[in-house]
Amino acid sequence: MSEVILAIESSCDETSAAVCIGDVIKSNVIATQQIHSKYGGVVPELASRAHQQAIAPVVMEALERAGVTKADLTAVAFTQGPGLLGALLVGASFAKSLALGLKVPLIAVNHMKAHILAHFIENPKPAFPFLCLTVSGGHTQIVRVDDYLDMTVLGQTKDDAVGEAFDKCAKIMGIPYPGGPIIDKLAKEGDADRFEFSKTDMPDLDYSFSGIKTSFLYFTQNQSQKNTGFVEENKHDLAASIQKHLIGMLTDKLVLAAQREGISNIAIAGGVSANSELRQTLIAMGEQNGWQVFIPKFEYCTDNAAMIAMTAYYQSQQNDTATMNVSPMPRLKF
Repeated sequence: MSEVILAIESSCDETSAAVCIGDVIKSNVIATQQIHSKYGGVVPELASRAHQQAIAPVVMEALERAGVTKADLTAVAFTQGPGLLGALLVGASFAKSLALGLKVPLIAVNHMKAHILAHFIENPKPAFPFLCLTVSGGHTQIVRVDDYLDMTVLGQTKDDAVGEAFDKCAKIMGIPYPGGPIIDKLAKEGDADRFEFSKTDMPDLDYSFSGIKTSFLYFTQNQSQKNTGFVEENKHDLAASIQKHLIGMLTDKLVLAAQREGISNIAIAGGVSANSELRQTLIAMGEQNGWQVFIPKFEYCTDNAAMIAMTAYYQSQQNDTATMNVSPMPRLKF
């Protein structure tokens, strides 16, 4: 029988478990935490408690959907980082206990590499080398991918990630957390060319989103002093305008990276890759630049254990396993 790997993802506010048999995902169960919306962002302590409550039922459901039992497992994988320490600890502790009890290997997975390898869950799959724009609430990176586990970061954000920029601009507009998806929805009915915001120009392939956030804040504050109803009256145009600016910042650097590296296979990954305007823009740019563009299904864009399982499979092929003293690493890098 092929390898049967149970994978656990608990880096932030989704508790997820998945099972793969060989390189085929057989189940992918995700429990999303709703409690954070009332606080305007993820509360680490509440996230940890929610993971503790959800992890056992989520794992059992993943096994049931895959049609396997614990006795069938040949390895257990978990997200080592990056992420929230308390949240990571829940997944790591559960995975360690299960692997130890079953006497099977333990595999520690880099969350950001897993986002990229989500492209290998289903067809079409990118050929090597390819560039991946990895965009999430905590990360913004352009990564050159030469093999399943051979990746090089070419550029990244020096402050906030683009997902944070979306959510913080949404908060300025009075939109509840998570605000990024709501901005995407509002923008469909707005004029993206109506408002201009200043931004920080970073050298080479790096990003900075602090300047545009500040510009958006000051602009809305100044306009609201003149008209207290400004934001509500112009929410669609504001959403469309800030979204256009943020996506433009992302894609300008991506074009530069593709030209420098001479690569025409282009992919996106991470939670922000679920943004409909970003997806449409990338498809249009692919047609314009002769790129082959790869975009994961929505369920594989946000945090999920299927991508952890897929990465664990490729690590298992290289006997890349962990010892029981492996620790979660909130700031784990490539």
